[in-house]
Amino acid sequence: MTREEAPGHREIAVVAFAQTDHRRTSDELSEVEMLMPVLHQVLDRTGLNTSDIGFTCSGSSDYLAGRAFSFTLALDGVGAWPPISESHVEMDGAWALYEAWTKLLTGDADTALVYSYGKSSPGSVRDVLTRQLDPYYVAPLWPDSVALAALQAQALIDRGETDEPALAQVAARNRADAAANSHAQLTGCVPQGEYVVRPLRTGDCPPVGDGAAAVILAAGERARQLCARPAWIRGIDHRIEAHGLGVRDLTDSPSARLAAERAGAFQRPVDTAELHAPFTAQEMILRKALRLGDSVTVNPSGGALAANPMMAAGLIRIGEAAARIHRGESDRALAHATSGPCLQQNLVAVLEGDPR
Repeated sequence: MTREEAPGHREIAVVAFAQTDHRRTSDELSEVEMLMPVLHQVLDRTGLNTSDIGFTCSGSSDYLAGRAFSFTLALDGVGAWPPISESHVEMDGAWALYEAWTKLLTGDADTALVYSYGKSSPGSVRDVLTRQLDPYYVAPLWPDSVALAALQAQALIDRGETDEPALAQVAARNRADAAANSHAQLTGCVPQGEYVVRPLRTGDCPPVGDGAAAVILAAGERARQLCARPAWIRGIDHRIEAHGLGVRDLTDSPSARLAAERAGAFQRPVDTAELHAPFTAQEMILRKALRLGDSVTVNPSGGALAANPMMAAGLIRIGEAAARIHRGESDRALAHATSGPCLQQNLVAVLEGDPR
């Protein structure tokens, strides 16, 4: 949905972004303790207090936390008293941002706090993610997330669209760019390593780690009061592929393409793209689906190959794209988030700064 299609044509912007230093493990911290510094940082960057926030929305996963309704504990960190206008999605925080965006469009609130977090270190995230699969025919076979991504990568190789050295170059570029990102988990020269599941080596896969992120949205003039150069959300949309992997072309992402089209990404060129591509082959698929040419700077933060905290990595892509606009390093950026096996669900947001 673009701003022209949104009810009232109300302008919404990302005005602040904060994230943790992403780590392989944070055993000494609970989810709430990991999240608290991020909430303080993002509020401090706008000068707002929790009482100034009109709507709060979070994204997390009970499967990762290992208990039902785990998100309610995080509300202690947000400050849920007096009673707040609050919601939660059992998804990556990018989808929580989508809900907050629609809330602000209604005019019921002028500001929103969106946050997400995930700790993958306590268990085997590869096995946990099998619970996303078809519960009758696929999940009982326990194909893990890396095995499914390897099927996708092999399909791309079989089509003649890539090879293993090209995949290695994607990994090297992302982690080299991450050297400038103080929050990244993997940076610099990372060996490709041994095969995990052919054709994917260790270097083709995202690191397992813990992390959290938060953004603040604001509407209209309130956004300009809170941020010198707001990152206006000009369009945002999300689409989903069929649940059955056997009926999909794993070498393409029509849902990402449709989401980008509906978000207005193809109306004018973008200069930056933050892609949520946990595996190297997925970046290649997304580049083609989203029509990103060589002139577009892709994943200057290092992307999910540098840090992939579950339930937060997609929101971080939006936050990183917005931060580049805040700093004047980008004028029009595309941010992408995914969830599910083999790019099953895709969200695309188009962000713009005011003319300079």
